This record gives sequence, structure tokens and C-alpha cells, in this order.
Amino acid sequence: MDKIIGYSRFDPRTQPPNQSPEYGSTRLRSPSQPPLRVPHGLTETSAPLFTPARYPETADLTTYADGRGHAMGERIIVAGRVLDEEGRPVPHAMVEVWQANAAGRYNHEGDQHDAPLDPDFRGNGRVFTDADGWYRYVTIKPGAYPWRNHHNAWRPNHIHYSLFGAGFAQRLITQMYFPGDPLLPIDPIFNTVPDAAARDRLIAKFDLDITEPEQALGYRFDVVLRGRDATPMEDHH
Repeated sequence: MDKIIGYSRFDPRTQPPNQSPEYGSTRLRSPSQPPLRVPHGLTETSAPLFTPARYPETADLTTYADGRGHAMGERIIVAGRVLDEEGRPVPHAMVEVWQANAAGRYNHEGDQHDAPLDPDFRGNGRVFTDADGWYRYVTIKPGAYPWRNHHNAWRPNHIHYSLFGAGFAQRLITQMYFPGDPLLPIDPIFNTVPDAAARDRLIAKFDLDITEPEQALGYRFDVVLRGRDATPMEDHH
């Protein structure tokens, strides 16, 4: 008889719904018909091969390789672990991040917010977890910005995360927030997650051990991929 391997099922309250009335974009993005399960082929489940050799790391978002300058703003270090539902490390996972600069503007042509661009700020980076599931990168604390969801709407300071498994079909997306941000209680995106404890898992924690003397404050942000303690993900459904 084959052994049945159990796993910790997720709590649906920890994940955002497809449609949230307060988050206006979900009215256009959410499906109007029940989803269809499409079988994955070998390409979707095992390709491409995500390795630093093919996808070089960019662990410092505050400068470019040519050393032409350094980004303006509060320099910070973000580190943490990628874990499964049993707290076991997920090694060699590719973690991509992107964010606004210190003035609250993305380095993207679609962002026309009336805030200055920083020519020395990358705005995106890529790292891989080590054998114990740890990742680390250096960046600038992002600024808040208006987003026109409703009157006088501003997004809290946040960093976007994309985590890849063995292939494109194994991709999860989430956001990391900062402690003490006064915009969090009124942010429609943050509050799409029904459970308060799950929302708290989206907030990084200040960490003195990650902080480097006279260099940068450190924040820890762990990501749990599955189970009851899973980190809320934007594309869970």
C-alpha cells in the first residue's frame, strides 16, 4: 500500500479574494466564469532552469555595475528565508523584487507620477536562496505614491516580490510592507486579506542582526509558500 503524505492545508481567510469592492482594479481583473484546470506539460513544470549562471543576481539595487552613482534615499537591507509549510528551507529559489524609488516613482514609462526619477536607482533586483533558504539584498526604502483608486488614495511603502520554483508555472507574487506605516489600515490592497494575522505576515520586522553599523537598517521578511501560515499571495487563485 502506498504511503499517503499529508500536508498542511491553507486557511482561505489568509488569501485575498479574486474581487474586492474596495480595490477597484479587481472588478476588471477578476474572472467572470469559473476557472478551468489546464494540465501542465513538461515545459511548464520544469523550465526554464533558474540558476545564477543563467539569471545573474543583482543584490544591490542602490547602484549599477559601472559604479556611476548611488541612489538617493534611506538605504536598507532586507533578508529572510523562503520556507515550506513545515518550516523547512526552500533552497535555490529565484526571488525577484521591484519597487518605487525614495520619491515614490517607478522607473517605468507607465509611471507618470509627478515625482523625480533617480537615474542611479535600479528599481528591481534578483537573488537566489541559499541551502538554508536565506536571501538578502540592499535597496532604498520606497516612498508612498498616489494611485487614484479613490479620493486621496496613497499606497503604503512596499516592495513587490516574485518567487519562482522549477518553472514558469510555479510562480508566486506578493508584497512586503514596513512596520508602523500609517497608510496600512486604510490601504485597500493590503486589506484584501481577511485575516489580521495573515496581513501581519506581509509586514517586515526590523532586525538589529541584519542591520549593519553605519551602513543601513535591516528588515527581515520570511516567505512561507504553503499551509496555514502561508504568506498571502496576489495570484493564489
